Amino acid sequence: MRSVAILKQPWREPAAVLSAFAHEPWVCAFLSGGQGPRARWSYVMRGPDRVLQAGDKPFAALAELIGAGLPSHPDGPPFQGGVAGLAAYELGDHVEHLGLTRHPDWPDLSAARYPALLAFDHEHGEVLALGRGDDEAQANHRATAAAAWMEAPERQAGRGALSDSFEPTTPAAHYEAAVAEVVGRIEAGEIFQANIARRWSGRLVDGAAPFDVLARLVGSSPAPFAAYLSMPGRAVVSNSPERFVSIGAGDELTVETRPIKGTRPRGRDAREDAALIAELAASAKDRAENLMIVDLMRNDLSRVCPAGAVAAPDLFRVETFPNVHHLVSTVTGRLAPGMGAVELLQAAFPPGSITGAPKVQAMKVIAAAEPPRGPYCGSMFWAGADGAFDSSVLIRTVALVEDAAGWRFEAPAGAGIVADSDPVAEREETEAKILSLRRALTEPLA
Repeated sequence: MRSVAILKQPWREPAAVLSAFAHEPWVCAFLSGGQGPRARWSYVMRGPDRVLQAGDKPFAALAELIGAGLPSHPDGPPFQGGVAGLAAYELGDHVEHLGLTRHPDWPDLSAARYPALLAFDHEHGEVLALGRGDDEAQANHRATAAAAWMEAPERQAGRGALSDSFEPTTPAAHYEAAVAEVVGRIEAGEIFQANIARRWSGRLVDGAAPFDVLARLVGSSPAPFAAYLSMPGRAVVSNSPERFVSIGAGDELTVETRPIKGTRPRGRDAREDAALIAELAASAKDRAENLMIVDLMRNDLSRVCPAGAVAAPDLFRVETFPNVHHLVSTVTGRLAPGMGAVELLQAAFPPGSITGAPKVQAMKVIAAAEPPRGPYCGSMFWAGADGAFDSSVLIRTVALVEDAAGWRFEAPAGAGIVADSDPVAEREETEAKILSLRRALTEPLA
């Protein structure tokens, strides 16, 4: 697929376009919301020409699906066609071989190759229909087909609550006891930090669909790394604020990761909001927790970057989202010759911000405290045919499975546990993090 064709289209909201096809198997979307450079591009794709679900050697299979690097269009978006998919948390067992219990509903890796897509440029208010092909005629044909997706009518969803229930499957007392046990392990010198999650679950009401959850989230609490994937009988809806790892296209092959550690809820008014931001920025506990993960991510990137090529140019920046404030740091690098998207994913997976430090032992602690995570704390990613790559950390994520009674869902939220963690405060942090999902699922539209 060496040829790339681009057709410019008038603006239309990506969620509106996606709504017409969201029920189809292997429809995938990355919907960037909010402000800033990480919220510029959204992508919608359908009709893959190849599909992959994990086997014995998932990273090798993914590399074969992506293929060798191909040219990109100089006027195109960062993602110009290629592979997109879902890496479940348990894919990490193919990196460290810890004997993790697999999730019964979710393969370790699910991906597809898309020769056509729509790229939505929020900054310039235009849509690019892209097609890739073996020659110019095939590329133009595929771009024209993608442009036609824009004409499909928007699916109108109901305005009532999407679920009648949103119940914790991890009771508060059980979670607090798990936190206390992890603090004891930290005091004993076993680990420095572990991210421990609790879960909520429920069912969608009759007539509601997984896309409706996404539409509510991007409408009420836009996030830069929102994502959607529909598979037969399964769907992932994510409203993540967190980048996992990315590779910029071009000769430099620059790498970036932006771990989040440190959270405060939003205030009831501007004055309380400012006080919470100041508290988070000054918190020695949260800065120490964040720095541990920065060091972990620097170590992960050093596996695929030359000596001296990894840096942390921006530490402890407070970023504000509709329901929470987060402490975010940036780690950058430059890939060594011969390294690419699959090598980077394998070196860094699963994300350090949702495992802990040291990573391998933290994963063992998590496995003892939690059932299999599935999509939660894994990653949604795209891998361009030209070598570019981007991925999210799957927090603020709903995993949905269809059965005879309809759609059931699970929605976890976690907190980073360190030596001075208070079990009640950590439990309250999970409740602040899950609030946007709770509201999207259980509250009717105004």
